Amino acid sequence: MEFRELAVPGAWEITPRQFGDPRGVFLEWFKAERFTEVVGHPLDLQQANCSVSAAGVVRGVHFADVPPGQAKYVTCLKGAVLDVVVDIREGSPTFGTWDTVLLDDTDRRAIYLGEGLGHAFMSLEDGSTVAYLCSTGYAPEREHGIHPLDADLAIAWPTTARDGSPLEPQLSEKDAEAPTLAQARAAGLLPRLEDVEAYLASLRA
Repeated sequence: MEFRELAVPGAWEITPRQFGDPRGVFLEWFKAERFTEVVGHPLDLQQANCSVSAAGVVRGVHFADVPPGQAKYVTCLKGAVLDVVVDIREGSPTFGTWDTVLLDDTDRRAIYLGEGLGHAFMSLEDGSTVAYLCSTGYAPEREHGIHPLDADLAIAWPTTARDGSPLEPQLSEKDAEAPTLAQARAAGLLPRLEDVEAYLASLRA
């Protein structure tokens, strides 16, 4: 299992070793000891989610108040998605930047996004099935969104599906009504880097 830190600090791409034979494939997609060694603290698993999406569906950009925030360890069990992490931490040197990881049922990578980061993905084929391990449970009063098509964020969403057909972004009503990054910042919704770092320090203690 290989970890690669992304351009947004606090997020990693995880590439597992796959063992195949005529029966199929086996892999470890999460390993607590290796995770703690790289990230610096354990993942406190409180909830596991699964979503199934048609081609073109965009989910996010979602984030939660810190503390405690919501860290996510995400993989794609079937199909393919482009997963996006966005630095929305006020005071971060990389504020407003984003990075991507292709999650699919070929390389079977995962992505870990620490507390205080924004998360989104676009499905690249019908039936794409994504599983999330979450550090906190669902708490709607603490959870927020940023519009995934915000022109200032300028996320480079794919325009073609895995089969080569054209893709059109499909958003939920809630995500379509989400504020831009600038609007969320002006409204005081964004986590502050100092609060995120203090919370992470408490996890490492």
